[in-house]
Amino acid sequence: MILSDLCSTALTALKRNRMRSILTTLGVIIGVGSVVLMVSVGASFEKYILVQLEGIGANTIDVYPHGVEKFGFAEDSLTFQDADAIARLTTVMNVAPTIFVAEPVKYGREERTPFIAGSYPGFYVNYGIEVERGRLISEQDNKAAKYVAVLGPDTVEDLFNEEDPIGKKVTIAGRKLTVIGVTKEMGSLTGQDIDKMVSMPFTTAKAITGQNYVSYITLQAREDTDLAIADIKSLLRQRHSIDNPNDEPDLDDFLARSAEQATEILGTVTTSITAFLSLVAGISLLVGGIGIMNIMLVSVSERTSEIGLRKAVGAKKRDILLQFLLEAVVLTMIGGVVGIIGGLTIAYLLAALANSFLGDFPFAISWPAVVLATLMALATGVVFGLYPAKKAANLSPMEAMRSE
Repeated sequence: MILSDLCSTALTALKRNRMRSILTTLGVIIGVGSVVLMVSVGASFEKYILVQLEGIGANTIDVYPHGVEKFGFAEDSLTFQDADAIARLTTVMNVAPTIFVAEPVKYGREERTPFIAGSYPGFYVNYGIEVERGRLISEQDNKAAKYVAVLGPDTVEDLFNEEDPIGKKVTIAGRKLTVIGVTKEMGSLTGQDIDKMVSMPFTTAKAITGQNYVSYITLQAREDTDLAIADIKSLLRQRHSIDNPNDEPDLDDFLARSAEQATEILGTVTTSITAFLSLVAGISLLVGGIGIMNIMLVSVSERTSEIGLRKAVGAKKRDILLQFLLEAVVLTMIGGVVGIIGGLTIAYLLAALANSFLGDFPFAISWPAVVLATLMALATGVVFGLYPAKKAANLSPMEAMRSE
């Protein structure tokens, strides 16, 4: 029997039990769709991380208190003197201690709660932040503790709408700050939406909060990032009287990480989660394959007389085997195609949703995952369809005819 006849016969048999065929493919649809969805989301997040790394620069280093992550350490473990000591290291540059201001920003009747940072000009350099209108915070602003602020474009839109913000005054913690600049649109960096950020001089933030410690320190390595981090760790351990000869992170009351290290950690976590969820999705595909084998066995039982009749008129054992095997493969491939389309659609919608919160979140298609999912669907059809197909092919014509 030629292949076209086999395909026609297989499709006719599947159409005859349309609802059963649809329900049978659900397991494959869910399994394949989940694999494509998980891997696509992982690829999108990986691309998002790489874009952020390019924007920040691999030599940017952040030093922040360990108390944020580890119980038992205070969040005030980094002092102004620590920042000054780090700035004197020969392996670093653009050291910018930063203070977070947890206050809303008001203009007229509008009020927002963006990310507010008081820092030095090096802050903008380290994160690649550029000015769109006006100017950025200067050293003179810090020396004079001026009440000035630079706004991100999203915050400008939220507070001022179409009004030009330059020269206007916003209220933060009861203080009036003059807007001197608006930054260029750049989306999110390390999960923080820079377009919603408000920055002010470090000395001004210190006066507003009354804080006698820094929230974190950002800087750049002059050449070798690992060497700069080693120097920072050695310096802070000496200053904080920490004995940590084996470089155990849990013994320190601070964390020093480069942008590259941070993105590598995020990438590793993302890959691990994606692999785990894909494994779960693979189990769904396995369950779907078992369902297909079960349905195909039922189909063999129901169509015993048809098999006997076809053998009686000259159909060979190979023809019967190929027909039932082809039916199983068609079911899984239909399920695979629907699953791929469904998985990519959901991944696209999730990327669009993430983009609205994080900014510049890309949608990435993992073509190897699509190919792998297709092969998995094909393999599922072959593996789980082979036994029912063999059972059908091995039926003797007389026994099959008598079953009627």
